[in-house]
Amino acid sequence: MRLLISFAALFLSVVLLQLGAGGVAPLDAISGAALKFSTTEIGTLGSAHFVGFFIGCWWAPRLMGEVGHSRAFAAFVAAGAIGILAHMLIIDAYAWSVMRIATGLSIAGCYTIIEAWLQSKVTNATRGRAMGIYRVVDIMGSLGAQLMIAVLEPASYVSYNLLALLCLAALFPLTLSRASPPEIPQTPRLRPSLAWKRSPLGATGVVVAGVTGAAFRMVGPVYGVEVGLRPDQIALFLAAYVLGGALAQLPVGWLADKYDRRAVLIGLSVASIAACALTILMAGGGTASVFVAAGLFGFSTMPIYSVSTAHAHDFSNSAERVELSAALMFLYAVGAIASPFSASLVIERFGPSGMFLMIALAHLLLIIFGVARIRVRPTPDSKTAYTYEPRTSFWVGKLLRRPRNNQGSK
Repeated sequence: MRLLISFAALFLSVVLLQLGAGGVAPLDAISGAALKFSTTEIGTLGSAHFVGFFIGCWWAPRLMGEVGHSRAFAAFVAAGAIGILAHMLIIDAYAWSVMRIATGLSIAGCYTIIEAWLQSKVTNATRGRAMGIYRVVDIMGSLGAQLMIAVLEPASYVSYNLLALLCLAALFPLTLSRASPPEIPQTPRLRPSLAWKRSPLGATGVVVAGVTGAAFRMVGPVYGVEVGLRPDQIALFLAAYVLGGALAQLPVGWLADKYDRRAVLIGLSVASIAACALTILMAGGGTASVFVAAGLFGFSTMPIYSVSTAHAHDFSNSAERVELSAALMFLYAVGAIASPFSASLVIERFGPSGMFLMIALAHLLLIIFGVARIRVRPTPDSKTAYTYEPRTSFWVGKLLRRPRNNQGSK
């Protein structure tokens, strides 16, 4: 309880940020459909978010070094709030794309600052518990953001105003905290090639994870509209995906620590293809079947990022942990930037099921590459401990450095 209280301000800011800026993605997709935006234009909004996210990950450490944590956090929150509020001033898909760059930048920048602050406050004795609470808070905030669209009217000034207010409320816990700001840590170098050098399969896995997650979260609401779901049902559809992914972490983590992680990755991709097929087949089977399919899709696809990063870290040393995590996060962002726009093109060409056909193809390629890598390199003698890795900032590797150094099963 004492640990929870000591980090309460940071965790409350995470929840408010998720509910505010994190709720924009599903609301934009549904609002775009209501405003007769094309599917491609809605996909462009999702890709724009990850462009802003990438810029925020890169720029936030530098801004912190120049103006400090609190001022940088306030600037990023303001950027997110402006991006949200401006939606109903200009009803245009490409103008909204610029606004989504602002909200993506805001989320990445705020998470970078929160994680830097958290990193400075934890000790070796509290790191595991603090990260466990942080993961739960992050997942619950994400789940709440998906559910919020059940009560928000699409394309409404009031809806976007409410999200902006929640985003701005994230300022209070952190800026009014009595805790002294930490020293500015050294910014990790960004070397994407490091991920490929250490583990080509791990690098490919995080790209596929970016393609999968970004397509579903950014364009998934369009799929929901196409198969006849109401906005409140689309909220449950997206929430089922997040909940399925959360429930998968423990069993998949156990498998990843006990067995060859390449085999686990291949198995998850096989399950992901099956989940894609099931989602397509159950589209006309009623809302309950669609929710079950979304949950199974999240269960099979969401752990792939963490298993891929764990596998990559098996071939690195402790001095490379932070830079390797940043490199993997970069590759995830590359897949996530390309995915929503590509998924929207496929939906326009082949209909709602096209998105899942694209995702299934990505996982098929991962299976083929995984089998090829098993033939090339033996499994390492020892493993780093599996841990759920949030896709939040380039600095998350600093928080996970000690857990990574704990050896898992051989």
